[in-house]
Amino acid sequence: MKEKTGTPRSTLAESAAGGRRRGFERASGLLEGRIRKVGEKRGFAVTRLLTHWPDIVGEDIARIARPVDVKYGREGFGATLSVLTTGAQAPVLEMQKEKLRDKVNACYGYAAISRIRITQTAPSGFAEGQAAFAPKPPDEPAPDPKVQAEAAELSADVHDPTLRAALEALGRNVLSRPKR
Repeated sequence: MKEKTGTPRSTLAESAAGGRRRGFERASGLLEGRIRKVGEKRGFAVTRLLTHWPDIVGEDIARIARPVDVKYGREGFGATLSVLTTGAQAPVLEMQKEKLRDKVNACYGYAAISRIRITQTAPSGFAEGQAAFAPKPPDEPAPDPKVQAEAAELSADVHDPTLRAALEALGRNVLSRPKR
């Protein structure tokens, strides 16, 4: 029989299979790109997790850890989030792993992350994996009540409330500065 299109059968089969010539492939390999596109449409983009990390997990966890990557594995649904931390903070983060996963999944509205992998490194590790985490900011001491009263007394004659508040704040800062 003569073919009507003039195209060999092997070319038709290859174009229907997307140009694959390797024989059988795993279903996960065939669907990985499509699953990733659907996940990104639902808001699961890796950049969102990276850029809004402190907002998603909170300042306490963001100070001791940062996200490295998100990988879609072979075992089951969901992805694996790799988190980088220092060796001393790894046990603390390990205890909060479920809480961390819940916070990330709450951000996306569905179970996007099924596993969390904690990676440890030294504070100045290898070139790619250097961990630079922000220390906890120092607590500001409570202002002295005597200084507050003196600053309020000095600015009491001003009638404009916004100017009075600004002068009072300036007075508190000047009066609370250590004497030289």
